[in-house]
Amino acid sequence: MKKELNTPVKILFVLIGLIVLNVIASSVFTRFDLTQDKRYTLSEASKNTISEVNAPIVITVFLKGDLPSNYKRLATETEQLLVEFSAYNSNVKYSFVDPIEENAEEFLNTNGMPPTYITEEATNKISRESVYPWAIANYGNKNVKVALYKNNLASSDDEKIAGSVQHLEYAFADAFTKLTIIEKQTIAILKGNGELDDVYIASFLQTLKEYYKIAPFDLSAFPDNPEKSLENLKRFDLAIVPKPTKAFSDEEKYILDQYTLNGGKSVWLIENVLAEMDSLYSGNGNSLAFPRDLRLNDFFFQYGVRINPKLVNDMQCAPIMMAVGEGNNTQFLPIQWRYNPLVKPSGKHPITNNTNLVRFEFANQIDTLKSSTKKTILLKSSAESKLEGVPKPISLSVIENEPKLEEYQGKGNQNLAVLLEGTFESVYKNRVKPFELSDPKNTGTSKMLVIADGDVIKNQVTRGRPQDLGFDIATKRQYGNKEFLLNSVNYLLDNNGLINIRSKELKLAFLNTEKVIAEKSYWQMINIGFPLVILAIFGFVFTYLRKRKFAK
Repeated sequence: MKKELNTPVKILFVLIGLIVLNVIASSVFTRFDLTQDKRYTLSEASKNTISEVNAPIVITVFLKGDLPSNYKRLATETEQLLVEFSAYNSNVKYSFVDPIEENAEEFLNTNGMPPTYITEEATNKISRESVYPWAIANYGNKNVKVALYKNNLASSDDEKIAGSVQHLEYAFADAFTKLTIIEKQTIAILKGNGELDDVYIASFLQTLKEYYKIAPFDLSAFPDNPEKSLENLKRFDLAIVPKPTKAFSDEEKYILDQYTLNGGKSVWLIENVLAEMDSLYSGNGNSLAFPRDLRLNDFFFQYGVRINPKLVNDMQCAPIMMAVGEGNNTQFLPIQWRYNPLVKPSGKHPITNNTNLVRFEFANQIDTLKSSTKKTILLKSSAESKLEGVPKPISLSVIENEPKLEEYQGKGNQNLAVLLEGTFESVYKNRVKPFELSDPKNTGTSKMLVIADGDVIKNQVTRGRPQDLGFDIATKRQYGNKEFLLNSVNYLLDNNGLINIRSKELKLAFLNTEKVIAEKSYWQMINIGFPLVILAIFGFVFTYLRKRKFAK
């Protein structure tokens, strides 16, 4: 006969089992994400960013209080994401504060974290509220601002919130990278060929300093020893060429060619047409656009692109401020200027995914050619655009003429920015070399971005002070130039896959605001009245049955 265990022994086994289970549970970490789009699953790049953080990162989020419904959702998604970061590394601490209640509005405004103003309409009432969709991350003696809201100009309010939620993981992972980065990669800003002065690229340079070491570089610094210039340039991981205006010599092109073939990355902001807004304003509203020869045609041709000396005229464009009226009735109004294409990034590439509109100014057009490199079109003009050859007179008076749509049909979608990746063949492969090298290369693997407009990187200057890149002083609009260029540099230099977080897509469902207002009473009756009716019927039936039972 089988002997049964007595009660104390059973209790002992249960206790031992619970202890063993707790030990296993504490040593094995796992979380389950049951959402279809894996919204709460951190990417490997995010985990790598915070895995080695061994001191507290304190995050203060200013999304608390009486928020509009969409921003409550943004706050909830932000908290869910921070819960995931904190679960993978307990050094990630966070808190939510109400900026109104804590009197933090002045602090936020003076530190470059302005509010977003929300206008809501419900039951014939219009209300305007200010929301501060920002966070601050502190690590040791360093702190970083985190923008939680992406104000994409071409998106609806719901799309802006959806884009903001999709951007959250990248925003925080990017902030953690800024706080914890130790060894910075190096970037050369090319000088010597009439590139933009520092004051016109100061905004982007300041942004780059948060991630990289930057330094000016003159290709012709050693005219009698170009090989030394090449060796010095090889020390940099990436080179940026911001709107050169003087032709490149064969020696300079060979230096850049060999730099590329040795793995050096580059960003080219090139214009093959001379046309400037300053010339228009100073020339009584008239100027002449004509070709500019930088002697780079063979250079880019070998790599697979050609920048054509043609201007892009686009009906989807950014405005300029113009004086309208005469005398005391003169007003400065924003007028659409069709030589300033306003490009909406499309596609799912990490550089352009969820990026704001990019503003161009007198952009050229790029052809892609057969070559060994892989080509990705990052930016295109709209379907309602066309090309105009040069030389061509340009006049501000063109705004007085309404564009004819038939002139644009079938001529749009012109290439404005092309990414080249893979194997590059030397421009001087079967040609006489400008100077001798001890170890010349004919092929090499690299990446290069070619943008057919130097003004994409140019910030405006007011009273000698550079403004934020992409911000238009006249119209007070913020475009996505800085975001696009920073994404490009990060993509070209990113070795841990952080930029690929931008490819993550989330599918958020939003209520139809108009339908909610129209059917408000109906749904109130369903959600409030119907349960009360059910409760009343239940009470009546219960009372009736109870009386019937005890009446016998």
